Amino acid sequence: MSERTHETIESGAPDPMPYMHPVMAKNYGKWVFHSHPKPGVLYHRAENGDEIWTVKAGTQRQMDHYTIRKLADIADQFADGYVRFTTRSNIEYMVTDSGKVDGLIKALTDGGFPVGGTANSVSMIAHTQGWMHCDIPGTDASGAVKALMDELYGEFIKCEMPNRVKLSTSCCEINCGGQADIAIVIQHTKPPKINHDMVANVCERPTVVARCPVAAIRPALVNGKPSLEVDEKKCICCGACFPPCPPMQINDPVNSKFAIWVGGKNSNARSKPTFHKLVASGIPNNPPRWPEVSTIVKKILATYKADGRPWERMNDWIDRIGWPAFFEKTGLPFTKYHIDNWRGGRHSLNASAQIRF
Repeated sequence: MSERTHETIESGAPDPMPYMHPVMAKNYGKWVFHSHPKPGVLYHRAENGDEIWTVKAGTQRQMDHYTIRKLADIADQFADGYVRFTTRSNIEYMVTDSGKVDGLIKALTDGGFPVGGTANSVSMIAHTQGWMHCDIPGTDASGAVKALMDELYGEFIKCEMPNRVKLSTSCCEINCGGQADIAIVIQHTKPPKINHDMVANVCERPTVVARCPVAAIRPALVNGKPSLEVDEKKCICCGACFPPCPPMQINDPVNSKFAIWVGGKNSNARSKPTFHKLVASGIPNNPPRWPEVSTIVKKILATYKADGRPWERMNDWIDRIGWPAFFEKTGLPFTKYHIDNWRGGRHSLNASAQIRF
């Protein structure tokens, strides 16, 4: 049996080493110093004196091949030919010559790719696929991100926030409910409307019944045909029934609305990970610019920017001033739906490097 040197990986993340800049691969785990010379630029120095500069730029994530070729040409002409994409759809170019940094920044900026998103700035928004790829979106997250980042462009290219700000958007709560300093999530607020004439031909009813997390769906006969019915007192309007049964239409142009959550954090840096909390709901799903969403997000960011102390993440700032002060300072209305009194998972969910038992 012959030895296979390049076996295909069918699942999981591929080995990053073949795609790394040679200096990065050579010094993996051997960096002794790093700094942040300017917005969008990172500097690293290794034990042996090797240096590398990383230039980060924002992209629109869903790109045609002309845009990808444009980004690749910039890498060949103004960098060392190596790029990588971050989880937030930023693109990063690595160079070993500091003299290439300014030319690379100019080429990216002239090409329509703003340089920034590092350190204490508003990073690009992590978002779901929207109408293009998903089977259950209540809105188009990609479009909402484009509209919002147009408004936040200045905070992306500058480093003026108390600490880094990560945002996320999600087209629904059940597939991709995002977790971030500010998360923008679509919520369905009405139970699904059922087209009973189509259920028997399209849906496998036991699968749909099993899919409901609160047992609100059961088989039924409607007009003599096998169908389904929903106990609306139990239904939480999550939309889990829609993918296996499209006749159970959950999307609604009026009653599918945006909600905004704040204070989520995944990292262990300086403080433990935190869950975000609901601060605004019932916001109109108003494409193509979603102005109501942008207004509230900008209000929260402006308050945090003015009132937060250096190095405070969004959740740290809120912990310091308290939730009553948060709602007072941002001018957001407080309702009974904002009260979080669930205690069921306090022990099991305190999973952090900051916790010692």
